[in-house]
Amino acid sequence: MKFLSSLLLSLLVITSAHAKEVGGVQLKPSIEEDGKTLNLNGAGIRSKFFVDVYVASLYTTQPEKKAAPILDGEILSAVRLDIISGLITSDKMVSTVEEGFKEATDGNVAPLQERINTFMQVFSKTEIKKGESFTLVGIPKVGVTAYRNGKEVITIQGDDFRKALFAIWLGHKPASKTLKKELLAG
Repeated sequence: MKFLSSLLLSLLVITSAHAKEVGGVQLKPSIEEDGKTLNLNGAGIRSKFFVDVYVASLYTTQPEKKAAPILDGEILSAVRLDIISGLITSDKMVSTVEEGFKEATDGNVAPLQERINTFMQVFSKTEIKKGESFTLVGIPKVGVTAYRNGKEVITIQGDDFRKALFAIWLGHKPASKTLKKELLAG
């Protein structure tokens, strides 16, 4: 009996190490990008006006509890957004991300504005639906490659753009301080 209990406990620990569910979304323990494995660093739910909007998850090449190495481009990283609300529309997502850029840059979006406008097609090309996912891969010294439902949509050049985009969730004025802490669980 003791052996059976130990075996079940071991299986539970192994299973929980590989599977994580947040907000009804089964998160992948790792993703591949450019031949490199990025592991789940942390995840949480972004709520706005008491509505759970999306599950955000952060993937990194090494466990990270601080935002600086990610924002400074020291490591390859990705933010994945899984839409969990039918109330989110493309227009609302564009507006929210634009506001995030303003906060992340302390209102100095002018140097990025043309690239921000181009980037927004990730969210506005077709209407957003519950269950969709967006993966934003920050490539140090290069920029950001964005995927919608696993299909590459666009690459935006510029480390300044990458840093500003990731600062929406990890910067000094994040969209949610609680979510930032959850993403940086390491």
